[in-house]
Amino acid sequence: MKLRALLLGLLFAAAAPAARAEVLIFAAASLKEPLDQIAAQFDDVVISYGGSGTLARQVGLGAPADIVLLANADWMNVLVEDGQVQVASVADFASNRLVLIGVQEAAPVALRADTITAALGNGRIAVGLTEAVPAGIYAKAALQSLDLWEATRDQLAEVDNVRAALALVARRQVPLGIVYRSDTRITDAVSELAVFPAESHPPIRYLGALAAGADPAAEPILAYLSGAEGQAILAASGFLPPQDVVE
Repeated sequence: MKLRALLLGLLFAAAAPAARAEVLIFAAASLKEPLDQIAAQFDDVVISYGGSGTLARQVGLGAPADIVLLANADWMNVLVEDGQVQVASVADFASNRLVLIGVQEAAPVALRADTITAALGNGRIAVGLTEAVPAGIYAKAALQSLDLWEATRDQLAEVDNVRAALALVARRQVPLGIVYRSDTRITDAVSELAVFPAESHPPIRYLGALAAGADPAAEPILAYLSGAEGQAILAASGFLPPQDVVE
């Protein structure tokens, strides 16, 4: 009888889903430095970084996230429409600027077709995927707005997140890249060559939300982002306060 009870206990234990002891955050790659600091204020937090589009698709397919932090309102709207996040929890918590970067010793570049073409030579512009990664989406909009798209579209090196674009420039694999201003804070190997006008692209919005099945322990972490301490950490990493956006 004891053996039978033991075997039944093992069987049910094997069949039961494993409980997660930690809060799992899916976050845009550009948030890594400040979010690592914020996560250190809490126990049992695990962060998965990536492109916002990739993360949103993973959540949509059932990935067990508790908090979702994206750098694009459209991807968050997809999750809202699909019921993957708690609507009442969705909120902007930061914004950013879009910049053109080059290697550390590069000279500033005017945002004109002739000067960018000269700076590129036979090289490419590293940029997030222009149809999926927020930094790439913003970059495409800015290039189109400034009449630079036709001159540059065939020289883009599209990658799956903004930090990969930064790395290509830092490793001197490409002469130019388009990233967030906050990204330039993490390495001395690149320099800011130009700032894209804010009106040349949609507002860069960072939005956070609790996933539909979030652990209650996730709530204070998300609240911390918008609080004074969280905002101070974000500002020290080069992020701007959330913008007033009229939908």
